[in-house]
Amino acid sequence: MENETEETQETQNTQGTPETLDAIKSQLEEEQKAKAAAEALLTEKDTRIAELEASLSQEKSDRELALAELGATREANSAAVAKYLDAVKAANPAIPQDVIAGDTIEDIDASLAQATAIAERVRARLENEVKGTKVPAGAPARTGIDIEGLSPREKIAAGIQQKGGGTT
Repeated sequence: MENETEETQETQNTQGTPETLDAIKSQLEEEQKAKAAAEALLTEKDTRIAELEASLSQEKSDRELALAELGATREANSAAVAKYLDAVKAANPAIPQDVIAGDTIEDIDASLAQATAIAERVRARLENEVKGTKVPAGAPARTGIDIEGLSPREKIAAGIQQKGGGTT
């Protein structure tokens, strides 16, 4: 009988009571639902990660393209500024070429304005100097040598030279 009791207890332990089985089944169903929900969230997360990675890859590609365009634009700008500098120098031959300089169009325009102002001041000063000195028309009148400040020897040499004689 002891064997029979043990078998009955063992059978009850393995099969369990109907309430225990129902509780286990409901717990299993809840866990399966939770697992399904977790898997759905993981799938949704993986999808979102893939979307973000694709977006990041596109942004990197767009950034590289923008940087390449920026480099090309800078090179074109530098070439245009260099041509503008050459044109400004050619258009202003009265101003020394090394005075006009700059890395941007604004810098070149500013240096041109400054150089033009300096050239105008110099031109005005030279014109004033020219106006101040009057040169008489024709050749100056011939006068004799002023001998007042000469030494006796120089006076004798000047007299001999006027008469057409040489000095020895």
